[in-house]
Formats: sequence, structure tokens, C-alpha cells
Amino acid sequence: MTNRLLGLTGFTGTLILPGDADYHEARRVWNGAIDRFPAFIARCSSAEDVAAAVRFGVRHDLAIAVRGGGHSFPGLSVCEGGLVIDLSPMRSIEIDPEARLAQVGPGVLWAQLDSAAEAHGLAVPGGEVSHTGVAGLTLGGGVGWLSRQYGLTCDNLIAAQLVTATGDIIEVTEDAHPDLLWGLRGGGGNFGIVTRFTLRLNPIPIPLYAGMALYPLASAEAALKSFLDLARTAPDALGLNAALITAPPAPFIPPRLHGTPMLAVAACHTGAHAEAEALIRPLRTAGDLVFDGFGPMSYTVLQTLVDDSAPAGFPVYARAEWLGPLDDLFIERLVESAWRMTSPMSQVLLRITGGAIARVPAADTAFGFRHATAMLTVASMWPDRTASDSAHRDWTQETWQAMQPWSAGGGYVNHLQDEGPQRVRQAYGEQTWQRLATLKQKFDPDNVFHLNHNIPPGDLTAS
Repeated sequence: MTNRLLGLTGFTGTLILPGDADYHEARRVWNGAIDRFPAFIARCSSAEDVAAAVRFGVRHDLAIAVRGGGHSFPGLSVCEGGLVIDLSPMRSIEIDPEARLAQVGPGVLWAQLDSAAEAHGLAVPGGEVSHTGVAGLTLGGGVGWLSRQYGLTCDNLIAAQLVTATGDIIEVTEDAHPDLLWGLRGGGGNFGIVTRFTLRLNPIPIPLYAGMALYPLASAEAALKSFLDLARTAPDALGLNAALITAPPAPFIPPRLHGTPMLAVAACHTGAHAEAEALIRPLRTAGDLVFDGFGPMSYTVLQTLVDDSAPAGFPVYARAEWLGPLDDLFIERLVESAWRMTSPMSQVLLRITGGAIARVPAADTAFGFRHATAMLTVASMWPDRTASDSAHRDWTQETWQAMQPWSAGGGYVNHLQDEGPQRVRQAYGEQTWQRLATLKQKFDPDNVFHLNHNIPPGDLTAS
């Protein structure tokens, strides 16, 4: 059936329908627990294609899902019986090293942007798994290795081209639609479909000093105490993450430890290597060290270190929380939860925030929880797609619940999954929510873009 017969006037991309040879591959997303069957998948090659697809979806009253990298935890990139606007072919990248700006298409993955920018000694902060999409991460905030020094990804969003709910293409800058630019910096996909991101680039050393150390879980409490002690006084140039995992069958891990619970403490420093080595030393001397992988490395290598821990196609269930000050009891409960992990593919992640993230005034962007100490993500992933998932989901929920005494009051928008509208509202805070709802009423009063962490238009009722 041709685009003209369907009424997709002006669409020059590829329309995929049920029954087409590539339909099932096209509808798959990163989270293997998601199994939805859209009526149409419109693979777009331009902003004009996106505009035509939006008008088609609105005219036929179709639910519209927007796919960039397809990596969202709740599978927001695909819908049941509606229209998927697939941006994955739109992977243009233009680097201006003198102006330190990148023009990025909405289908670009972090591996592609990282490589293009690093060739000029530059980077955009954001992402820790290189096969995630730039678009979704940016619109929901974006926390990465460089965020303590250069802010969130959304803090580095300078301008955008956007397709509105009426199918218009507009340029969003500080001068044109500054209110909309504010909303795109953390407000998700509520206001339209971004078809071009203009992102600030920041200088990085090549190579920088980074890596990780591994400890058996029996030594985790001591190592985590050293990790948090370092975090409390860390300079902005030092990015810090910790993860409770199961040791993979990697050649650098002794075979006797394969499949055993482990703690990984990781860091990235953008200053002098000698300074970095001195700063990171406590992470390498905190107990029964199994592996020491710290040293000079490229940023692109750092960005792929944990790619294998997040493979596509497996079921995932996650909960996340912004945290306040952390103490020894927090460490004890975190380690206790790791001992009860139900799948070797699951993990508990602790990202240290602060630095430049906290220095951005709260009213400058739609992103909340600027002053959190850290971000916790509890993610279950399991290999058997057909087995019951209840044990894995229960472990995730129980672990997240056990950490509530240290909550800063809400979760991270990009990591929310099936948690209801109140959790979305908490993720922004009441004042920001009111402003977002007003903005939504202005740009999408009919809630055309509702398959997201939704902000209902004009919802100004008290929470």
C-alpha cells in the first residue's frame, strides 16, 4: 500500500506494516519484556517526514510512540496498535570544534557522538552505555561520567529543531521559544519531537585517566566506605560510580570468582594523570582487590566499559531514586540486597552527583533534584524470557524500598518504569510540574505526545 493511499502525503521515508519482512525486527526495543504490535512504523529520514507522520497520526487518532535509540526501561518507543515514529535513520552529526557545538540527529547513539566529538578532543556529558540514544537521554536529563564537571546532558542543550503536535517545524532557541527550550531540558518528549539537537561540546584530555576496580562482595562494605569518603571531597573533575554485580566470565577475573557477587568501583578524571592516580588510590587499596583496571584510556573506551552488562533483548525491570547523604547503615543495606540478587544479569548502580549538576539554579531547567548526593538504580535483568519474572521484580522492589530512608524525595525521569503519574510528578517537584503543565497546554493541549512520562496539559491541581 502506497503512502499516498494511506494519506501520508509528503512522507519520503519507509513505512513498515504488519506482515512486512522487517516488521518484527522494527518493532523490537531494548527491553525484552516489551512485546507490542504497532499498526504502522514510519521510519523517517527528515524533519519533514516526521511532520508528515505526526499529521497522519493525529488525523487518524492513533497513539503515537517516538523511537530514538529505543532504550527506555518501560519501552516507550513502541506502542500497541498505533503509530511508531522511528527516528533511527536520522543519524547526522556535525561538529564545529571552534564554536564547540554539535548538531545531532535524533537517531544518533552515544557511541557515534562520542567518537565524532573525541576526534577533536571534545565531548558532551551523558550516557554510560554507548548504545543508548542521545535524544531520550538528553530530554530526560542525562547523567554521565563528565556531569560533575560539565553538568547534565540537558544543561548542554543549546537549541533544538522540533516538530509540534500540529506538524509544524519550529526552531527552539533562547531567543525563539525560550520557555520551550527550558521544558526540553529535562521535560522529556512531552512537547513535540526533536529532530535536531544543538549541544555544547566540552574539552577532554586524550587519553583521560579512568577505569574500575573489582572486590568480592565480602569486602564490599570496606570498599564502599572508601568510595563514599572519596566522593564527599571529590573535585568536579572526578566522576564516580559504583555497581554491585555478578562477576562475568571475563578473562581478567579469576575463574574461581566467575558467577560470584562483586563490587565494582569506577572513576574518571579529566585532569593530570598524576593527580588522578593519587585521588583514585583509595579505590584500589580498600580490601581484597580482585582486579585493577585503572589507567589512561580514551573517553570512547570508557563509554563502552559496561556495554556488555546491558545487552538488548532481555527482560528488564528497574527502580531508581535520588539520594541524600549516605552513611554506614546505607552501605550495609545495599550490600545485604546484593547478596539476595535473583539473576546474574541484575545490578545495583550508585552514581555520585554534585559538582556542576548542583550549581545550575533549579529554575533554569525542568530537571529536578539538583542537590542530591547520588542516584541509585536497581535493575533486574534475567535471561529466560518465558519464566516467571515475579522473583526478579520483587527483589528490585524490595531493594528500592530498603533504600527509602535515604531518599531525596523522588526518582530519575529517565529510569521511571510503570510507577504511575504521582512518581512522574515527584520527579519534577511541584513548582516545576506546574510550569511544565502550563507549557504542555500551550504546545500540546490535546496530549498528542502522551506515550512518555506524561505531563497532562494544564494539570495545575495540587498534588
